[in-house]
Amino acid sequence: MPSGRQGIESSMRRLIFIASFLLLAGIVAAQNTPSDSEKNELAAAIQEAQTSPQDTIRVLEEHLRRYPQTGLRREISKLMAEAAMEAKDTRRIAIYGVPALLMVPNDAHLLDRVAEALLEMGGSENAQKALDYAVRLENYLIAIPVARGRNPASNQEDHDRAIARALLFQARANAALGKDNDARLKAALSYMAYAEEASAKEWARALERLGRGQEAIEKMADAFAIGDPRATDDIRSADRRELGEMYRALHGGSEIGLGDVILAAYDRTSGELQKRRAEFRKLDPNDGLTEAGKFTLLGIEDGKLELAKMRGKVLILDFWATWCIPCRTQHPLYEEVKKTFRDRDDVRFISVNSDDEHEVVIPFLEQQKWSKEVFFDSGLVRVLNVTTIPATMIIDKDGNVASRMNGFTPDTFVQMLATRIRAVLNGPVDAPVR
Repeated sequence: MPSGRQGIESSMRRLIFIASFLLLAGIVAAQNTPSDSEKNELAAAIQEAQTSPQDTIRVLEEHLRRYPQTGLRREISKLMAEAAMEAKDTRRIAIYGVPALLMVPNDAHLLDRVAEALLEMGGSENAQKALDYAVRLENYLIAIPVARGRNPASNQEDHDRAIARALLFQARANAALGKDNDARLKAALSYMAYAEEASAKEWARALERLGRGQEAIEKMADAFAIGDPRATDDIRSADRRELGEMYRALHGGSEIGLGDVILAAYDRTSGELQKRRAEFRKLDPNDGLTEAGKFTLLGIEDGKLELAKMRGKVLILDFWATWCIPCRTQHPLYEEVKKTFRDRDDVRFISVNSDDEHEVVIPFLEQQKWSKEVFFDSGLVRVLNVTTIPATMIIDKDGNVASRMNGFTPDTFVQMLATRIRAVLNGPVDAPVR
């Protein structure tokens, strides 16, 4: 499946396209309109930079030096901010991200990265700016609805984590400004929005600065114990040292009893994570699953299909999308194969739609006069690593992937698919294809 269908537009090739469009289309300020020679010069320089964010930064900064009064400054700042984020250049993210936000004030990704960059640069002035941007980010995220679509649990998780980051930045900014109680409150809210190591640690440090040592130890133990995949071994080791220092400072230099505190933190954080997973499972019954045979597929109109209840049948999964032109050519061929096995009760053909926008599917089926016995992929494309469509998977009676067909050849598709289905029906597959 093309990555562009996933809504991902972060590559530098996309950046170059935006730059060229802005320059050549003449979308500039009313004053200081650049000459054609300036626009052509900059377009050529960007083309030379290709997909390198570092080279893009270099040519854009050189252009600003040559044309300090350019009417393209805002557009260039936006492009520079995107290139700086790609290059992980903290200083330039802050420098160019601030003016870029005048153009796109509700760019959540840019707000997040600018607030983080300002905090990393340090200083009370930067901390105040970071606080303002983090508050703006939080307000924006709260106001927008969470996308349900294909991966509702994942969308909710991303949304919760983004809000938690906005609150964490507010906690860190308040700490830098000496507002320890505000830092404590924001860190606590961040942890409650999405429990992670970073927010627990920030909460612990705020409590310690406020002289609430025992509470600080408990939250630092949570930071150390919580199952956070973003916390590296180095971070865990640093958290353990900091926890030990806190504990010894409050217990006369001894760590006796610290083990019990850590065990309690493991129990507490494990319970919190299990509760979170249970909430996500309500949104998506497939959340966290890694085995295709355990998935539940949702029908386009109503109902669901639990693949676990299909054990003992050979399943033929047809992955397609409304925007896929070859899928339309394949469809009548696929229907022909279905007729061949229509008398077999141990064979089930399943039409799996992989559109990001679910609302387009029913009108498409009606227009094409296709059956509405269709199910959304519900995350199955990720588990089965479906990277191109049309794609056909044959699942054997034990729930293993027995055959995979990426694309199709019209002249041979019917015979090839029928032959593979018969092969799976006639005996077990020695080595299931993963």
